[in-house]
Parts: sequence; structure tokens; C-alpha cells
Amino acid sequence: MAKIDLDSHLDSLGIDELVKLRETVNAKLAEKVASRQLELEAELQRLSEFGKPAKKAPPPAPKARKSEERRAGEQHGEQASAQDPPTAEAA
Repeated sequence: MAKIDLDSHLDSLGIDELVKLRETVNAKLAEKVASRQLELEAELQRLSEFGKPAKKAPPPAPKARKSEERRAGEQHGEQASAQDPPTAEAA
């Protein structure tokens, strides 16, 4: 591409010419973005054929059943009462 002094060239353009230039640039950018998006979608499709889909978060750890929690709480309560010295009640 030929190097041009863009600032002096833009300064010499009138408002109508600048508006037309902006419209032309916007159209060209939209065309390039659409083209690149199609390329990326095609590449993504090609890659998805070879790889597994993205890994999901691991499932949560299994929780204890209520009956197991109750038994554990009872056993823990029995151990705690056996370890604690008896307290004398004040009269």
C-alpha cells in the first residue's frame, strides 16, 4: 500500500466527502467482520468434530443420608456425654 499523509488528506475533504468515506469504511468493516465470523464458525465446527465438548463442572459430592446423619449424631452425642464430667447442680 502506498503511504499517504492521511491527516492532510482528510483536512482537505469536505463534509459530504467525509460522510461518504465513513459510510464506505463502515460497509467494508461489516463485510470483513461477517467474512471472519463465517471463517471462525467453520473452524469451530471442524474442531468440534475432533474434540470432546467443553468439560462441565464435576457433580457435587454425594451427601450422607438422613439415617446415617442421625446415627452419627447419636454416636457423637453419646461420646460427648461420656467424656464430659457430670456437673453438680446448684440448689
